[in-house]
Amino acid sequence: MKPFDANGNFAPAAEGRELRHLAIQGAGVSVLSHGMAFAIQVVATVVLARLLTPSDYGVVTMVTTFSLLLTSFGLNGFTEGVLQRDDIDHFLVSNLFWINLSMGLLLTVGFASAGSLLARFFGNPHVRHAAAGMSLTILISSSSVLHLALLKRAMRFPALSATSVIAQAVSVTVSILLGLAGWGYWALVAGNVAQQLSMSVGAWTLCRWTPSFPRRAPGTASMVRFAMNVYSHFTVSYAAMNLDNLLVGWRFNARSLGFYKKAFDLFYLPANQLLSPVGAVAVSALSRLRRDPIQFQRYFLSGLSIIALVGMAIGADLTLVGPDLIRLILGPRWDVSGHIFRFFGPGIGLMLVYGTHGWLHLSIGKADRWFRWGIIELVVTGSLFVLGLRWGPVGVATAWTTSFCVLTIPAFWYAGKPINFGIMPVLGATWKFFVSSLLSGCVCAEVSRGIPSLMSASGPLAAALRAVVVSLMFGALYLASVVLLHGGFAPLRRLVNLVRDTLPGAHVQPAGRTSGETVEPAAATPLILGKEERSVPSEG
Repeated sequence: MKPFDANGNFAPAAEGRELRHLAIQGAGVSVLSHGMAFAIQVVATVVLARLLTPSDYGVVTMVTTFSLLLTSFGLNGFTEGVLQRDDIDHFLVSNLFWINLSMGLLLTVGFASAGSLLARFFGNPHVRHAAAGMSLTILISSSSVLHLALLKRAMRFPALSATSVIAQAVSVTVSILLGLAGWGYWALVAGNVAQQLSMSVGAWTLCRWTPSFPRRAPGTASMVRFAMNVYSHFTVSYAAMNLDNLLVGWRFNARSLGFYKKAFDLFYLPANQLLSPVGAVAVSALSRLRRDPIQFQRYFLSGLSIIALVGMAIGADLTLVGPDLIRLILGPRWDVSGHIFRFFGPGIGLMLVYGTHGWLHLSIGKADRWFRWGIIELVVTGSLFVLGLRWGPVGVATAWTTSFCVLTIPAFWYAGKPINFGIMPVLGATWKFFVSSLLSGCVCAEVSRGIPSLMSASGPLAAALRAVVVSLMFGALYLASVVLLHGGFAPLRRLVNLVRDTLPGAHVQPAGRTSGETVEPAAATPLILGKEERSVPSEG
């Protein structure tokens, strides 16, 4: 793709029906690619969990707790600025490129130099060496931020998704080969570096754009301010999302942090698979609808209802079968992670719903309000972590679930206030799915306890059978509850239509009047799905 024409103006553009088509299929291919990346990651997890120790994972987590924040500079900020701004040109983006690359170089040197301080803080000498290696990911990532942003603005999500899957495969291959060679935590460090390098090469290959030298360009200062507001929110949100790693690693040890991290990875997996892959689609598409309040709210609520339908089901089911999945994938020596996960599980559904409030802030250009909310999120979540720390990793996991119960309703109220988008439509779009998952999960748990031969059996085959039986039982109960509470199959039809429309070559019907029928707002096919991501390393 050549992003700019001969005059330096951004060339690829889509409006109206074409925008809807690109958005829906972009969301679909992004979710599909994340599913492929997840399958690759499962293979890596099964292998690496048997090659490496919980302490190896703990050391890398101690480092990535800080390095991922610096790697995300520009990626969270300039990306949203490029997507949200009405007009951009070659010279403006070139200025942003050099600003971002310069900051990446400074942060790389600073983080590598700070490795000895981190080693002293955590009381682990290996941290210093791992920090030096991981610092390379900061500079490599900064070299491709603007290329990736331009591809997202042009909605070239199939190409981006393919690049992401390839980078994941490269990362996993490197980690496994070095793990087999006995490199320990260095296998994980090298895998992260290889992934960033692959993404950067792919971005420059797909986006045929070479930045010019810096010059005065209108909008540079405002874009930097917008990006800093976004990154400031990301920073405080990241602090809230990673303070748990810091506290567990500091209060206990690398082994305890390794167990906790694997439980958290399963907890956050639905967010990575549902919300993260289509974040750019959400911002890019909704930003172009912000001048049409009716369409904006219609598609937002429709997408939110799909997230609630799928997310509440996944959350409740994982709460029931999560420990068995961890034992199957990681092996019996990781059973401590399965125990910790029991306290994560109940918060998964609310986490997915909560994660969508960022759509509102970014798509209406209110990054400053998003930053202020991030401070509230940090204070509330951090306070709960400190209170839960006395009960160990289990207490911190419980604090996560509690934080989403406390923050979800206020978050939507605050995000929707500038456009008079109240909390009642959000509740109306989600509460039936919450009730369905809660009732179905409780019934399924009680019925399962009545089958002692199934619940008390040990071994991997028994765990696999238990996970399948319980999931099928819960799925049947959940679907029946959804149909009953909604008085029909409308939510399921919307989900089926969305899946159909995301298939390659599918014909996406325009919203509104089609074939002589009027489509009600509640039945519209969602335009986008979501955003809000905790950055996690590709550790297997």
